[in-house]
Amino acid sequence: MTRQDCHACDVAKADVERICADLGVEWDTADVDSDPELRAEYGDRVPVILVDGEEHGYWKVEEPRLRAALT
Repeated sequence: MTRQDCHACDVAKADVERICADLGVEWDTADVDSDPELRAEYGDRVPVILVDGEEHGYWKVEEPRLRAALT
């Protein structure tokens, strides 16, 4: 979960992109400001990382933990 003009989101997206490329895992983003329900759920904590639809972490990517969750 991201939002436009969010530096932390840009950093997290770059990290997730690199990790997922290394592992051959597909990923995507959703802008929390595009949907009132997403904004209500995640708006104060972006970026938020979801794995299999479940919240995995927020504000920064914990690389070892994310790699473990994706393998």
